[in-house]
Amino acid sequence: MSLYTKLFKQTLVYGLAAVFPKIIGFIMVRYYINWMPENAYGSYSLIFSWLMFLNVVLSFGMETAFFRFYNKYEDKKQVISNALYIILGICLVFCIPAFVFIKPISNYFITDPVVTAFIIAILVLDALAVVPFALLRAKQKSGVYTGIKITNVLLYSGFTIVFLYVLPQFFPKSRLFIQNFEVGYAYLANLIASLVCLLLVAKTYRYLRVAFNWHLAKEMLIYAYPVMIGGLAFAINESFDKIILDWMLPKDVGIIEVARYAAIYKLGLFMVLFRMAYTLGIEPFFFNYAKNEDAPIKYATVTKYFVLFGSLVMLVIVVCADILKIIMIPKQAYWSAMEIVPYIILANLMLGIYTNLSVWYKIQDKTKVGMYISILGAIGTFAFNFLLIPHFGILGCAMATLLVYAFMMYTSYLLGQKNYPIPYDKKAISLYLGSSTLLSFVYFYQFRENYIIGFIFVVILVAIIGWNERPLLKQLLSLKKG
Repeated sequence: MSLYTKLFKQTLVYGLAAVFPKIIGFIMVRYYINWMPENAYGSYSLIFSWLMFLNVVLSFGMETAFFRFYNKYEDKKQVISNALYIILGICLVFCIPAFVFIKPISNYFITDPVVTAFIIAILVLDALAVVPFALLRAKQKSGVYTGIKITNVLLYSGFTIVFLYVLPQFFPKSRLFIQNFEVGYAYLANLIASLVCLLLVAKTYRYLRVAFNWHLAKEMLIYAYPVMIGGLAFAINESFDKIILDWMLPKDVGIIEVARYAAIYKLGLFMVLFRMAYTLGIEPFFFNYAKNEDAPIKYATVTKYFVLFGSLVMLVIVVCADILKIIMIPKQAYWSAMEIVPYIILANLMLGIYTNLSVWYKIQDKTKVGMYISILGAIGTFAFNFLLIPHFGILGCAMATLLVYAFMMYTSYLLGQKNYPIPYDKKAISLYLGSSTLLSFVYFYQFRENYIIGFIFVVILVAIIGWNERPLLKQLLSLKKG
């Protein structure tokens, strides 16, 4: 099996683990919107943004550190054991103050302390599953990994339907049904799914029988903490726009705008799916292939084809956005946020490119570079949002996201070429990304919902790609004839 074939198959399987939950989550958005008042959906989205941030703290960059030391260190069991001990310690340190200050936290989120307890438990359960899932990926058990992830999302969506639809519709007088508890029910469903998910991978904790190695732990923590800091900065880039939007607008208005922004943001799902599936498959490949002499050439090739397919995905999503909104976001009140779509999709494509470009500092153990880039991005997130939201509202959030990811992408490229030169096909990458961006923005803001023009634009992009990739197409055709 060739390297690229193996990589493609791995990405396909991991992609299912990423795609299926996101598709189910995307479908559920329609029902969240129908079953929750706007302010409840806004609160749910706001809490979810904080969850992303806190998830990074509790995982402490241990997934990336685990991959690095699992491939580098001879005693695999020792690496697994240390990673588990570290996560357990972090969860313990987190839980004590979280439960002590549960009432002030609940007041901030304007929610019941019971809901806050659900959220704390979800954070801990998800953190405890980080190392077991990383071990499955390291052992290339993609089928098991995918099966558990799918089980998780089926449980989550199933219990959500029971709590938000079945109970109020068919058992409104039941003791299990609580009025105006939609946010609590949503996170209770999440809690049940996370608990089952952890139980399914709990056998990994048998490695705790291996004694803790302080020297190795120190190495892992030194490697991991810049990843964690970078992850925090990334979480700010990814989710703090909603939090800042809520901060900058009057409370009643802000929570509604957060709801609309979060709902329309979901239309970028397919670009997110493409990026996530790729990342899950490519990260182990980056580490495993790093010792090969031709690694830079392979990295360059993989990056070019990521941009090629990502550019096509972007244009197709933009052309179909107004069809998707009717299917997935039935309440027209949310459609006022549609103007963000091209910015969000392009931003997620640039984030995927940044993932490719970040390979140089990960394989050279220079994770502090990623931390510094992400910190600068986080500073940009605050600066651009505070600057743009007063003038452009929710569109300012989307503009800020795009500017930050473009900065991170270009900075990583410049630094990488100085420290670990990779022969990227800059001409092809610029052609595909530039053409797709131009066609997407022209279509959305000049010819929106004119699907004939949209189809022509997609054909034009395919023709540009086909013409530029003539040598590869000829090679594939000759192999087919042979």
